[in-house]
Amino acid sequence: MAAAEPTTAPPIGYRLPAEWEPHAAIWLAWPHRRATFLGDFAEIPPAFARLVRLLAEHEPVRVIGSETVLADAAGHLAAATNVELVEIPTSDSWLRDTGPVFLTPLQGPAPPLAVAFEFNAWGGKYPPWDADAAVAAGLAARLGLDVVHPGIVLEGGGLETDGAGTLLVNHRCIEDPRRNPGLSRAELTAVLQRSLAVDTVLWVGGELAGDDTDGHIDQLVRFVAPGRVVAARQPDRADPNHKPLETNLQRLRTLVDARGCSLEVIPLDLPSRLGYDGVQLPASYLNFVVVNGGVIVPTFEHPADAAAVATLTELFPDRVVQAFPALELIRGRGAVHCVTCQEPARRS
Repeated sequence: MAAAEPTTAPPIGYRLPAEWEPHAAIWLAWPHRRATFLGDFAEIPPAFARLVRLLAEHEPVRVIGSETVLADAAGHLAAATNVELVEIPTSDSWLRDTGPVFLTPLQGPAPPLAVAFEFNAWGGKYPPWDADAAVAAGLAARLGLDVVHPGIVLEGGGLETDGAGTLLVNHRCIEDPRRNPGLSRAELTAVLQRSLAVDTVLWVGGELAGDDTDGHIDQLVRFVAPGRVVAARQPDRADPNHKPLETNLQRLRTLVDARGCSLEVIPLDLPSRLGYDGVQLPASYLNFVVVNGGVIVPTFEHPADAAAVATLTELFPDRVVQAFPALELIRGRGAVHCVTCQEPARRS
């Protein structure tokens, strides 16, 4: 099916779904840029393969890359089931940030819409990014979906929604002169409301030491239900993340969602001063990914792992919560949410 001409805003009758709503599939980009990851790159593809196999227990997995990159993926994923390789070239492996953001119809059998924001490698940090800048529209075209082009630079990891009209964002990675020079918060809010069909945009701050995204929300605050968020906390006062995360917690407790309700804020303690070769890494349990019937939580061989998994098990009582050892992924300064992009299920 051929997609229609791109537009800057969706038609009436669409909304931004929560991640816990049903998925048709989950997408990943196979890793190939060696400079992305600290240490031995040979350890990275096997880690991705373990993640793909775990995700495939819950829903179909589609892995993208160039022909050469997919040949490597095929070797690591031999005999894997529920996995499809799709030729879409990439510059890097952070598909949460480069893939489309999907909107779903309010009713009826209409297909999803794809929102394709501009991408410039987190404010021009990692050239070249030309292939990644084309991924969102290219993936949407493979699915035959109409595309919304809002015309601002924004990564998917910078967005968090309750599926009920509320959007959480961090001003540091959107209201940014390297991404969106000359645009005010009011102007950016209007673009987000129009392009993502949300009613309320809640702006927070903060970031983690070592996070080269400038503070993506999926490392800091996540909805677990409408009106209910889990938020990063660092109890170690000697850790550079302690103060900004405490400030963010205080800010979250003042916010009101699209329904007019104050947010219930549940703190989740992060590992303290986790590093690699002297570099502090942005290790966060908030970088979990919700899949059909499950939640995959990154863990870091740290004493805080068990408490984080237990908290998320309580918050998602109807899902299987599974730990995924993410010490390899975090060497690229991301984890399981950063490398995935969910495609919502279509209405029948």
